[in-house]
Amino acid sequence: MANNNNGGSWNHHRNTASNSNNNATTPSTTTTKTTVRSQISSLNSSYNGRASFSSNLKSKSSSSLSSSSATSSLRRSSPAALSSTAKSASGIIGRVRVAVRLRPRNAEESVADADFADCVELQPELKRLKLRKNNWDSDTYEFDEVLTEFASQKRVYEVVAKPVIEAYPVPRYTRDPLRPWGDAMALGTFMAYGQTGTGKTYTLGHLGEEDTAGRGIMVRAMEDILAGISLETDSVSISYFQLYMETIQDLLDPSNDNISIVEDPKTGNITLPGASSADIKNQKSFIELLNLGEAHRFAANTKMNTESSRSHAIMMVNVKRSLKEKEPVLASENRGSSSAKLQKPPVVRNGKLVVVDLAGSERIDKSGSDGHTLEEAKSINLSLSALGKCINALAENSPHIPIRDSKLTRLLRDSFGGTARTSLIITIGPSPRHRAETASTIMFGQRAMKVQNMLKIKEEFDYKSLSRQLDIQLDNLMAESERLQKAFQDRIDEIEKGAENRITDAEKKYSDALEKERHKYQKDYMDAVKNLEEQWAVNQRKQNNEATMSGAKDGLADKSCREEVAAADKVTELKRLLQKETLMRKVSEEEVNDLKSQLSQSKMLETAANSEILKLNQMLDEEACQREKLEREIAMLQGQLLQLSFEADETGRGLDIGTSNNAQDDVDTRVSQAQQPEGNETGSDDKSSIAKLFEQGVGLHKILSLLEAEDVDVRIHAVKVVANLAAEESNQEKIVEAGGLTSLLNLLGTSDDETIHRIASGAIANLAMNETNQELIMAEGGIGLLSLTATNAEDPQTLRMVAGAIANLCGNNKLQSKLQNEGGIRALLGMVRCRHPDVLAQVARGIANFAKCESRASSQGSKAGRSLLIDDGALPWIVQNANNEASSIRRHIELALCHLAQNGKLPVHLDFYWSTHTHSHLHFEITEANANDMINGGALWELVRISRDCTRVDIQSLARRTLGSTPTFVSELRRLRVDN
Repeated sequence: MANNNNGGSWNHHRNTASNSNNNATTPSTTTTKTTVRSQISSLNSSYNGRASFSSNLKSKSSSSLSSSSATSSLRRSSPAALSSTAKSASGIIGRVRVAVRLRPRNAEESVADADFADCVELQPELKRLKLRKNNWDSDTYEFDEVLTEFASQKRVYEVVAKPVIEAYPVPRYTRDPLRPWGDAMALGTFMAYGQTGTGKTYTLGHLGEEDTAGRGIMVRAMEDILAGISLETDSVSISYFQLYMETIQDLLDPSNDNISIVEDPKTGNITLPGASSADIKNQKSFIELLNLGEAHRFAANTKMNTESSRSHAIMMVNVKRSLKEKEPVLASENRGSSSAKLQKPPVVRNGKLVVVDLAGSERIDKSGSDGHTLEEAKSINLSLSALGKCINALAENSPHIPIRDSKLTRLLRDSFGGTARTSLIITIGPSPRHRAETASTIMFGQRAMKVQNMLKIKEEFDYKSLSRQLDIQLDNLMAESERLQKAFQDRIDEIEKGAENRITDAEKKYSDALEKERHKYQKDYMDAVKNLEEQWAVNQRKQNNEATMSGAKDGLADKSCREEVAAADKVTELKRLLQKETLMRKVSEEEVNDLKSQLSQSKMLETAANSEILKLNQMLDEEACQREKLEREIAMLQGQLLQLSFEADETGRGLDIGTSNNAQDDVDTRVSQAQQPEGNETGSDDKSSIAKLFEQGVGLHKILSLLEAEDVDVRIHAVKVVANLAAEESNQEKIVEAGGLTSLLNLLGTSDDETIHRIASGAIANLAMNETNQELIMAEGGIGLLSLTATNAEDPQTLRMVAGAIANLCGNNKLQSKLQNEGGIRALLGMVRCRHPDVLAQVARGIANFAKCESRASSQGSKAGRSLLIDDGALPWIVQNANNEASSIRRHIELALCHLAQNGKLPVHLDFYWSTHTHSHLHFEITEANANDMINGGALWELVRISRDCTRVDIQSLARRTLGSTPTFVSELRRLRVDN
């Protein structure tokens, strides 16, 4: 009411002032006043509403805070009641879903099992599988889904993983088809189980970068998750680790190789606080993390699988959702009264998706694992056995579940018999040779289908956050109320002052214009009247004069009439001039209107100019987008080069130069020939990548030019590509002709990077498999550079590559003396300091090659005398490692001893001459060149052991022939009374 009174008095004051202004108030002035009054009354009502809202909000907020704190303390005091309510409200019983997928026959099975039928028969329409016992009998099993060898990756994802991602059946939450996660967040697991080589990793983790149809479950699941979340309320993060030899190692941070498992004593939840976590914003960042993790995962080449996973890979995807409650509803119904609903505490729902790529079970006799690979296989089988025991116990409702027998079972605690929705896919092969493994896999899936899980939603109530939000909201609203009150008062003052000024100006302008018009018309009127009066007076005087003279002259009368007519004409002319002035005034008004129209046109032109500026800005934005697109293409090319480098690393790791399975003939076999049967499949991807690189226009000369780049990373990538090309025999000649061999040797001499040394040595080792290239390497001082690299290197892989290159050079008869003179043998012996089995195997292979070349030259009569190996001091190391535990080292050492014992043996025609004549001293000087050194060094006893205990029959017979054909050995054995 006070505001209304003030407004009324202000209006009365303004009316009084306007009435006193000579009664000159116009309708426009009245309209202006009415507008000002309406603005002030609306501001008054707005201010009243906001003031009442501010006062009511303070009282409501305080009561809300008190009730919220009371509720929070009450719920904290009774966590058991809260947990029991959550369990009863959200717990749902669900069975583990199991799908079976059949792998098609591979090339080996197509040849070996061509005459045999598959051991399994699929009936996908009935969701059945038949396992053949024999030709007339089979066992039938039913699964949730049966996928044939023709099933696509998309089909596998839809039946295995998609139900876990989007079909969480909670009745009290509605699901939005555009947002499949909705508000129901829980635990989900899908895993792959099966024999090694049946396609588990392909099903789960295939990236499908070349063919999107080949994308695995991981990639497709992340696409659906990112499509179903909101970045405003949701966050996605992943942890990626592997269980290797019962140790948990982080695949995103290789230095973190011993992560511990922590179990909450109250809730029993399993966590890995030491594992690194990476936030996911888009699909591209997820693919990069997958590539990083796969590069650090352990794999090995076995008879069953060229890239057999040696660890269980586990990816945990954590999705966190903050549920926003509705804002308090404010209502002002009866002039200042307001009410607000009490805010509920924010709810945070956590969802965790676990993807498990289990390592394949394998039989040692079929996989051919030995050494460290055998220990890995034992660890894999033990962990899978522990998982099988837990599945059996859960399927049989056993009171005791052996969950702590393995770290794998502890990590999968929620997946089987826990709170997660679990989907299992078992992979099998069709080969009848592996029927036992296929049957074991099927029975594992059958038992898993009997396991029941209790599905739950995990949510948290954040009362502290609610209290802080209410405090902040109260402070903000109070500050806003004060600011609005001050702004309101300032606005009132501003409007009053502006209204007074506008009214005063309008009244003054109107009165001035009216006065000017009145004066103008009055002046014109007075001038016209004065002219008419003067003319009338003149006419009257003339008429009087003429009247007196009327009788005198008639002509004067006529003149008077004419003058009257002239006066009338003048009056008419004055009227015409007045009309003309009126018309000129109208013309001026039209000119003013024209100026106004021109002003509007200028504004329109300005608007058009602004639109042109907007178009230019859009063109600039398009240019910026094009630039970003080009930058993305550059980044994509860099990623391809990085991928090629990773593939080259994998090829380098898989390259086993020293492995051979034959006896004497394998010493001369080149590395590529020894590995060709096993490397066809593993190298296919690298070859296709290199072919793709050439298709993109990158020539060999351009790649070789990158070897001289200043950037170390560029040189590393380039030398990896050259090494990958050198692994294929058809490319070696092109590389040498283009100067690649010289560039690789220069890298050994000029670069200080250990990685470059390792890769360049591997490439030289591949090129050294050709006899012509061997001579070029020696001619360009390659043995000296390799020896220098071996002296400075500490990395076992670098030493293995250098030793492999020198070992290939040792197999050339023409390079024996030059190899010794330039320190090749001493470099080989110097690398035994590493004690790494792979390095020692390459050293042993080189010594065996050198000894055989010496033996061949001696038998052909082109060499005589003491062995160069004995001159360089190789015999003690040979004797020391003759009975090495590693079969590859022991086999090469045994061959080297036999060839050293044969060194100096006469050619066939000289041997016949000695047998028919009595020149025994000549035979002794030539044939027994190495015998005394070998006897003194203990090599004779190793030869005797080889002739008796060697597992290779051909090496055993070679040792026996050597002992029986050397007189010095025969006499020494007789002296020692040793029967050979």
